[in-house]
Amino acid sequence: MAYYVYILASRKDGAIYLGVTNDLVRRVHEHRQKAVPGFTSKYNITRLVWFEIYDDPISAITGRKS
Repeated sequence: MAYYVYILASRKDGAIYLGVTNDLVRRVHEHRQKAVPGFTSKYNITRLVWFEIYDDPISAITGRKS
């Protein structure tokens, strides 16, 4: 299973959010729909600007390549 580290932004020079997930498409959709109240919904952070794929969650969280 793949795990993703991703960065979302509200706009150029705006607020950013760093997240980890095992389903990038679903998670970005949740951010865009403001499905979960919190930082990203409060600051309208919805633009996916970067992501990286890892083989396991520990590597994703620590930023290590396998």
